[in-house]
Amino acid sequence: MFQNFDDLSDPSCGAPHAALLRAELKRLGLDGFLIPRADAHQGEYVPPHDCRLQWLTGFTGSAGMAAVLGEDAAVFVDGRYTIQVREQVDMDVFPAQHLITEPVTEWLAARLKPGQKLGIDAMLHTVREVHRLREICKEAGAELITLQDNPVDAVWADRPEPPIGQVMLYPTELAGRGSEDKIAEIQKAIQDKKADACVLTQPDSIAWLFNIRGSDVTHTPLPLSFATVPAEGKPSLYIDGRKLSNSVRDALADLTEISEPVDFQGGLKTLGTEGKKVIIDPSLAGIGIAEAITDAGGTLVEASDPVLLPKAVKNEVELNGARKAHVRDAAAYISFLCWFDEEVAKGELDEIGAAEKLEEFRAATGELKDISFDTISGAGPNGAICHYRVSRTSNLKIPQDKPFLIDSGAQYIDGTTDITRTLAVGTVSEEMKKHYTLVLKGHIAISTAKFPEGTTGAQLDTLARIELWKAGLDFDHGTGHGVGTYLGVHEGPQRIAKTGHVPLKPGMILSNEPGYYPAGEYGIRLENLEIVTAPKDIPGGERPMLGFETITLVPFDRRLIVAGMLTSDERSWLNRYHQRVRSEIGPLLAAKDRIWLEQATEEL
Repeated sequence: MFQNFDDLSDPSCGAPHAALLRAELKRLGLDGFLIPRADAHQGEYVPPHDCRLQWLTGFTGSAGMAAVLGEDAAVFVDGRYTIQVREQVDMDVFPAQHLITEPVTEWLAARLKPGQKLGIDAMLHTVREVHRLREICKEAGAELITLQDNPVDAVWADRPEPPIGQVMLYPTELAGRGSEDKIAEIQKAIQDKKADACVLTQPDSIAWLFNIRGSDVTHTPLPLSFATVPAEGKPSLYIDGRKLSNSVRDALADLTEISEPVDFQGGLKTLGTEGKKVIIDPSLAGIGIAEAITDAGGTLVEASDPVLLPKAVKNEVELNGARKAHVRDAAAYISFLCWFDEEVAKGELDEIGAAEKLEEFRAATGELKDISFDTISGAGPNGAICHYRVSRTSNLKIPQDKPFLIDSGAQYIDGTTDITRTLAVGTVSEEMKKHYTLVLKGHIAISTAKFPEGTTGAQLDTLARIELWKAGLDFDHGTGHGVGTYLGVHEGPQRIAKTGHVPLKPGMILSNEPGYYPAGEYGIRLENLEIVTAPKDIPGGERPMLGFETITLVPFDRRLIVAGMLTSDERSWLNRYHQRVRSEIGPLLAAKDRIWLEQATEEL
């Protein structure tokens, strides 16, 4: 099993760990410290070695921060985790605040006093973030202190060792482009910015650039590392040499200079002493990176990571790999759905059992490298927790007469998948069906959208919500995220969300996943992955329009659909989609599963 169900959270750790940290802060002459859920790469998945927020508070979500002052503390999370945080964290020690509507900057502004010193780890807070923190401290008459050593590490007695997962070469037959070609493209982008070099802090950017994959974090084949790319000449890769076999090292040596991570700061200082103009992404690079360059005499050019957009726009080889991966995944998933309908009716199936069986069906393909994230297997009230992680303590038997939400994905070497289905168990209420159908209407609206070049995800996001809004309902997460090629299941810069301001381009892969979550009752989410298609002329139209190609091929649960709520166009889309699933996936299934699929995809 790639997923374990151990309890990772312990609310009782909050008080003793906060006391240890406060004692260390006093020794250092600091009045407070910020603890983000981040490592030096600002990635979504953080190795155990860097899970400082979890160690301090017990919170295991993928985004958050804690603030500790002498007599006060708080933990900040976004809308996805407002329920989870109260279950995992001692609210008497770390009261929960909303990361967006009650940000840490406002909390600090109300509490910092003149003369106080607030510490941060220089590698864990981005340049953009630190600009705002410095403003807050200045207004309060306090001082922001950037630290090279993290005081949490000094008191974390059983801190795990850093990961040393082995690096593999990702073949050009799957990548679609050689690394030399990619490096040349990035160097051209650096030259276009009139810069001399750029710093790459994102391991997925580095993996894409050098056509490598790793195994340093759970469920995402990332080699944790840093890199610098000059406008001309060889890049430099800073990676723990224990991750490289002789053959991988030899192949990379033709592309890049290889150094240990401890040499990274020295490499940055060299860029500075040589007076280089260096591109850093202020939303991704730690302030420690920026200061190493500028303190040595270099100049910063603040711009987006130049790898993000080329990585997001997949070439045809990558897109074909994604399509193949989704066909493979769909066959496994439909076999799971057939099994689920039989098993759940017995009344003994629980959340862990469902998650384990789904992984088992995927593993049976012989192609599964990992799951792409911990399966969200949410029964009843657990389904209302958007990013719920089932543990042996929280595990519920799947109740009758409620929807069951399961959000999961797989890592295959040719593609990364992510799919959510909400399933009827027993006899569901008319209200549940209504809510499901409203979510489905939003999903169809995204899938069928046509839009001109230059359209952003923020402009499309409303389509997924409008039917819910009409009913006075909404959901507190984005409608869609980018997806990598055997990389991160969550990839930027593309998003379908209120904050998605990057224009969508042909070749990008995004999720389409509206939802609805009545707290304490159940959750509904419906997710497919979509490829942005090239502009096409529309009969009678004046300009070509982009659209989406759906690559997830698994039926929606007809038992939860109120057919009368669908327009004729929506019903036609659903029937065509189910016909496509039946024709493309049916022949890959065993007879029993094929019969189940034929019934599940009957015309509505």
